[in-house]
Amino acid sequence: MIHDTPLIATIVAGLGLAFVFGAVAQRFKVPPLVGYLLAGVAAGPFTPGYVADQKLATELAEIGVILLMFGVGLHFSLRDLLSVRAIALPGAIVQIAVATLFGLGLAVGMGWTVGGGLVFGLALSVASTVVLLRAIQERHLMETERGRIAVGWLIVEDLAMVLALVLLPAIAPLLGGSTEQLGTDPLAAHFGLGLSGVLALTLVKVGLFVGVMLVVGRRVIPWLLHYIAHTGSRELFRLAVLAMALCVAFGAAKLFGVSLALGAFFAGMILSESPLSQRAAQETLPLRDAFAVLFFVSVGMLFDPTSIIREPWPMLATLLIIIVGKSAAAFVIVRAFGHPTATALTISASLAQIGEFSFILAELGVKLKLLPAQGLDLILGGAILSILLNPLIFAIVDRLNQRLAGREDKAAPGEPAAPAKPRSDATTLTGHTILVGYGRVGRLIGTALAQERQPFLVIEASDDLIAKLQQANIDTIAGNAAQPEVLKAANFDQAKFVIIAIPEAFEAGQVIRQARAANPQVQIIARAHRDEEVEHLIGLGADVVIMGEREIARGMIDTFTARQQQPSAPADQPVG
Repeated sequence: MIHDTPLIATIVAGLGLAFVFGAVAQRFKVPPLVGYLLAGVAAGPFTPGYVADQKLATELAEIGVILLMFGVGLHFSLRDLLSVRAIALPGAIVQIAVATLFGLGLAVGMGWTVGGGLVFGLALSVASTVVLLRAIQERHLMETERGRIAVGWLIVEDLAMVLALVLLPAIAPLLGGSTEQLGTDPLAAHFGLGLSGVLALTLVKVGLFVGVMLVVGRRVIPWLLHYIAHTGSRELFRLAVLAMALCVAFGAAKLFGVSLALGAFFAGMILSESPLSQRAAQETLPLRDAFAVLFFVSVGMLFDPTSIIREPWPMLATLLIIIVGKSAAAFVIVRAFGHPTATALTISASLAQIGEFSFILAELGVKLKLLPAQGLDLILGGAILSILLNPLIFAIVDRLNQRLAGREDKAAPGEPAAPAKPRSDATTLTGHTILVGYGRVGRLIGTALAQERQPFLVIEASDDLIAKLQQANIDTIAGNAAQPEVLKAANFDQAKFVIIAIPEAFEAGQVIRQARAANPQVQIIARAHRDEEVEHLIGLGADVVIMGEREIARGMIDTFTARQQQPSAPADQPVG
């Protein structure tokens, strides 16, 4: 029966194996992305056992690419890029050029064409968005100068790769490739355009698409999203965001001949200007994550693990280009711009891996008959190994930075050695209230505590909310309240109250368990949405759990009772 449902079988196998391998990777403190790639290797044709339908997996991966690029666009911040443009723009361009030259040199040495070498080098030059952002966030560096440089550098790399995805099909024939698998542009075929004509036509179509998105999409997409948001339907809002991403990407490919990836990126970038962009990102995150997982699984299916044994020296050379070559180039560039060694080391470690854009470029290179199968294996193997090694590289850099702290001023001009807020050092507050989460509920609680002049601090993980807390001069600790180092920094054992304002019962339960273990006398107040969640949190040690629906019902009953006691009040006159 399962052979009659290859689509279901592929999705089940992909997600199931990804979960198992991802959980194992997380257990060994390795990014889950490595587990997803290994899941693809296990389901691929190069390993024994079940083999998933590779054609269907590739089509599912296309959706993953669309949603990945849509997410990149949603988080694109022109303001952040402009704030560090003096270093991020030239630095990223020079680093891409150096890494591409290294890759080209290795490719030519192995007898590949120049076109294949260029694709190979470009794939090795760009770091993984997922891995870099996670590493920066774990170290609470997003609000520091080095964090902004790393993110700005990443944005420039991403934009350069988007441009490469647009131009590569047009110049593939010049580089010795073919566009047969991508199809022939009907306009180019009709008018018999040569290579220069095809390139010019590609740029014109891209320009038209960008113009339409900036003129029409900039007005229509935010307006439509606001209209749907005012309907009050969360389901419809989520559907609207996904429909916009997929329809814009598909329309860009069909009407303008632009890649699906570029269409999705622009849809996200246009939407990022809306005040609803953060909500859009949160609502679509589960589906984006699911299809991104299928994308990484499909990429893993292309990797032949025996290539590491068959070609150990090319694989080692590829890995050295990723973690030594381009990182050394980044280090030299950052130091040349006058930034301290600590910043240069952090940027170098951030870039010492490759990821999703590398896979997209590699697959396109294979379709264009530019990149040989060996190149795809080297890129996939280099990605898996570099992501595995990245936490170790960061650990080494963290230790080096600690040693350098006593010998040089780590702060560049205008950069404090450590931001005053959010803080990671232990608070001196005692008898205080610890507020976990500063969303809609947490913000109201924080305002009330401030008005009552109650000593309190906030534990928050969102970079956007941390920035707002910093502007409001509210004592803040960045991180997860269930982590031992955050518990220690918040001085849980001397706290009087812990108010858990986050809506997720699972995460709240972890915080309650840790808080109760740290201070058996502390008063813990939490929130929940269902009776089962109330019982769960009380069982873990919460003193009081407020269920929103129950409080609303009480308020409505109180209002009803007040109305009953005032029968002479006009119907349109509010009470209370």
